[in-house]
Amino acid sequence: MCDLCARPTSGMSRRGLFAGMAAFGATAALSPRASAQAAPQNAITPDEALKRLMDGNARYAANTSANLDYSAGRAARVTVQHPIAAILSCADSRVAPELAFDQGPGDLFVVRLAGNFVNNDGLASLEYAVKFLNTPLVIVLGHSRCGAIDAAIKVVRDGAALPGHLQEMVREIRPAVKAAKADKPDDVLAAAIAENIRRGVRRLETAKPILADFVRSGKVKVVGAHYELANGKITLL
Repeated sequence: MCDLCARPTSGMSRRGLFAGMAAFGATAALSPRASAQAAPQNAITPDEALKRLMDGNARYAANTSANLDYSAGRAARVTVQHPIAAILSCADSRVAPELAFDQGPGDLFVVRLAGNFVNNDGLASLEYAVKFLNTPLVIVLGHSRCGAIDAAIKVVRDGAALPGHLQEMVREIRPAVKAAKADKPDDVLAAAIAENIRRGVRRLETAKPILADFVRSGKVKVVGAHYELANGKITLL
């Protein structure tokens, strides 16, 4: 220990100095500014979270994305995460939710599988985000020209047989395809994509025992959205 560290300064002992620092820290922690800084980023309403994401998509579509430094906040994220939204997205390589919403690491809790349908595994992940990470918003994100939906259409319309486990994937999507075809739309694929999103939203809104309670209380909102591959724009359904 150096002499300077051991020597009292201005008549104040080291014990007194540390006590004063502790008192200052406690006072700072109680100040409005410190309290605001301590609040997690997802301590916001579902509508506020949705606005943040849609503003981000507007930046992305205009090629003016703000999130370019992906190392920012990396150390703080080692021990905690506060995602503002959970996204059920298609696994399509052309759809990247963090980029499309112009959000950084730690901002979104993303569950991805081809066809962005709700199964029990994905539901459990979304329940975790809402229950334990306090995520206020859940988005079912479909996209144009979805290959999984197109495959389901071929199975329903043409009786096509798919290899491996793809038949199981299509089984989850077939109800949306059949419902869309019943309306005889001009574009069956577009109609089936939209119907699949809407069905995902309805299932999540009513999923017991966790999501349904959060939705009913207003703490969580579930919305459907459509990503257009051609221009990067996201539209709410």
